[in-house]
Amino acid sequence: MTALLELRDLRVRRGRRPVLEIEHLAVERGEVLAVVGPNGAGKSSLLLVLARLLKPERGAMRFDGKPAEALHDLNYRRRIGLVLQEPLLLDESVFDNVAAGLRFRRLPRDEVARRVEAWLGRLGIADLRRRPASRLSGGEAQRVSLARVFALQPQLLLLDEPFSSLDAPTRARLLDDLQALLTATGTTTVLITHDLDEAKRLARRVAVLLDGRLHQVGTPEEVFEHPADAEVAAFLGK
Repeated sequence: MTALLELRDLRVRRGRRPVLEIEHLAVERGEVLAVVGPNGAGKSSLLLVLARLLKPERGAMRFDGKPAEALHDLNYRRRIGLVLQEPLLLDESVFDNVAAGLRFRRLPRDEVARRVEAWLGRLGIADLRRRPASRLSGGEAQRVSLARVFALQPQLLLLDEPFSSLDAPTRARLLDDLQALLTATGTTTVLITHDLDEAKRLARRVAVLLDGRLHQVGTPEEVFEHPADAEVAAFLGK
């Protein structure tokens, strides 16, 4: 398996303080990589770097085998999908929200309709297609966000704590559906989370980020059963 995304010698500084330093991190094609750590560990900074919304002080990023800077920011962002903790939906219908990115890319109307209907169905929200986004529950809104991003067929999916604001039953159902979708589509995914159960359930590999540094990367079994150091063990409650 080859890396879709690779970081080397990365440093991110906020003001005078370094908040993220990563010697090397690779995201393999088709895998789900969960980045876990406590609040303030640097997870959000890492996500912003991967989305090219935050420029590092130094470091190299390769995407699809080439230096990422060879791609214009807009072209790069068209190849990734981003789902945030709080859904950012337009003040329009569910159908129009899912269609928005496809229309921006000027896909034919028939193709837009086909993709939107397909993903509304796969996320279980086809009956909401005409409902205004303002009348959605939190779980419904997050399903719309996921339908919108999957319809774009991204090479890389970035998920930033997508379930943290949901109640437990809603979160459990959405986790079930997302796990099935990621398995079916094989979409390369980076999941940012502080929830260890989410990481265990969804990820093929887990990266533990503490105080802005990667302490361990491995399968869930390797990380949870054999912490690399005392800091990882303490974070995992071992």
